[in-house]
Amino acid sequence: MHEMGIALQIVEIATASLPADLGNARVARVNLKIGKLAAVVPESLRFCFEVAVKDTPLSGANLTIEEMPVVASCKDCNAQWTLDEPVFMCKTCQSGSLDLLSGRELDIESI
Repeated sequence: MHEMGIALQIVEIATASLPADLGNARVARVNLKIGKLAAVVPESLRFCFEVAVKDTPLSGANLTIEEMPVVASCKDCNAQWTLDEPVFMCKTCQSGSLDLLSGRELDIESI
């Protein structure tokens, strides 16, 4: 379960972002953007996050996850669309030459 490794990294990043001069500062919420192709199970990540934040400045923090759709652009005809199924082919010209514009992100949006 690589979600525990991700949760631990989130805790490390969020803790490091706290200003040292604030003493006992606490984090209330961490907002993430996770693409549907990022191979992360949101519920597993939430569970792991709850375990990872114990006895840290994030203890009790809410983890908000926004799932990002897979958006593709055709290199041949410039069509752009959201993929709803695992078919990586242009809906307009049937080309397989695509750029993925979103869907692979795993970003901390805000703390």
